[in-house]
Amino acid sequence: MSVWAGRRVVLGVSGGIACYKSCTLARRLTEAGAQVDVVLTQAAAEFIRPPTFEALTGRPVLGSLWEPGGALSHVRLGHAADLVIVAPATAHLVARLAQGLADDLLTTLLLAATAPVLLAPAMNDEMYAHPQTRANLERLAARGIALVGPEVGALAEGPSERPGRMSEPEIIMAHAARCLRGTAGPLRGRRVVVTAGPTRESIDPVRVVTNRSSGKMGYRVAEAAWERGADVVLITGPVALPAPVGVRVMRVETTTELEAAVREALPAADVLVMAAAPADFRPSDPSDSKRARHDGALAVPMEPTVDILSATRSERRAGSVIVGFALETGDAMAKGRAKLERKDLDLIVVNDALEPGAGFDVETNRVALLDREGTARILPLQSKRQVAEGILDAVERILGR
Repeated sequence: MSVWAGRRVVLGVSGGIACYKSCTLARRLTEAGAQVDVVLTQAAAEFIRPPTFEALTGRPVLGSLWEPGGALSHVRLGHAADLVIVAPATAHLVARLAQGLADDLLTTLLLAATAPVLLAPAMNDEMYAHPQTRANLERLAARGIALVGPEVGALAEGPSERPGRMSEPEIIMAHAARCLRGTAGPLRGRRVVVTAGPTRESIDPVRVVTNRSSGKMGYRVAEAAWERGADVVLITGPVALPAPVGVRVMRVETTTELEAAVREALPAADVLVMAAAPADFRPSDPSDSKRARHDGALAVPMEPTVDILSATRSERRAGSVIVGFALETGDAMAKGRAKLERKDLDLIVVNDALEPGAGFDVETNRVALLDREGTARILPLQSKRQVAEGILDAVERILGR
């Protein structure tokens, strides 16, 4: 089920040109299943008229303490909301909130809110850089208010190389989901290391040995772990995927580089999810020049690469949870159970590479989760994000033992 299903979200909009992005944010939240109540400041209503948000959310828009239903709406909405998002949060709104002022519906609601609050600042880059604005934001962060952005990019007055631009709606939604899910639970504050994607082993300066891994499974695990409040490090081979929001990304190419990165990260890791598909073999004598086709048939002697999970066993932190993957062809469950025991894992994710809709370079997966206690859970064919949630549910159960 979506994190947004049935959630009540107040979207506060203050008066800046970035209001146009708030329309997209309101629509995305509504489509995801949230009930969205938009509260406009007087200035925001000069940029975007209330009927626009009413059409996007299917809900009435509030803007004044004095309009019908508005007299106690700051208390009612502030108590009923699961989350309050202010996007954009202008320098003026940030200053009023930092001082505890309550001179309109939005600021009174923010003082009355018992739910988490997320601000998406947006303003001229000079205004954002001003010491008073920075002090105001620091004061709000110290009170537990979450911040996302601003970003570097084009502003209303032209290009800028300094922060000021409001974060995109998708980034705000990712931070908002973390506000909802990441305030409690076994993964909050834990260091989770996830590996993803293939590795490449050189035949010559042009050609490589690799595999079909897209990295999607590992990236979905990293996204879901960060949303649950974890501090996530993603060690990724070469893939064509955008970096997950909030996640620290380390990029590697070869299996040797992946081993070194895992070895470095393991001592501080509470959880390792080894979703990468490192090459099992590499050319034993790679050429330093390109082999021409007219030279005839090409024979490439191969040697096995290091087994990373076995080789780094001594680097594991006491009490950490280690998750491996077994992508097999034929008798996958037996092979997965053997690998779990051989590599001393807490959990292994097993799937059949030949099953339609599962394995490499697709959006779905069907897996079995085997743990060291002998428990086996078979997950249905579903999106890789849903599989990631199932894997992390199992990790949290192990952490709770």
